[in-house]
Amino acid sequence: MKTVLVQLDDNISPELAFGLKNYLIDIDGTVTEDVPNEQPERMSEVVPYEGSVEMINTWYDEGHVITFFTSRTDEHELVTKLWLEKWGFKYQNIIFNKPRGGNYHWIDNHIVRATRYNGKWSKLVNKTHNIEVFEE
Repeated sequence: MKTVLVQLDDNISPELAFGLKNYLIDIDGTVTEDVPNEQPERMSEVVPYEGSVEMINTWYDEGHVITFFTSRTDEHELVTKLWLEKWGFKYQNIIFNKPRGGNYHWIDNHIVRATRYNGKWSKLVNKTHNIEVFEE
């Protein structure tokens, strides 16, 4: 399925068609074991977590945008892309140099949803949780 952008107004950025998502997916500790940047020799040798390739490729095939968003630096670009290719991950984009340390708080003018990886790749389900929002 091809990803479709919809232009609702010429004065704002286009949005994905209804039902499609922009998945931003970490690599280390999320699709494979956590490999720190200080140990790049391990990056080519780790194996994907069970179910990660299949789930991500399913989303890709459904037309969702898959972007790997990693704390690996630009110097790890080649080993990272070769590893993703070796294991058959389908994706449109990869962004390097994500800030390290976790505790991310994303502020955007678009809807943002977050899913913390808990050790198992499976279908996503809806749950309700309290979130922080700007005071009105």
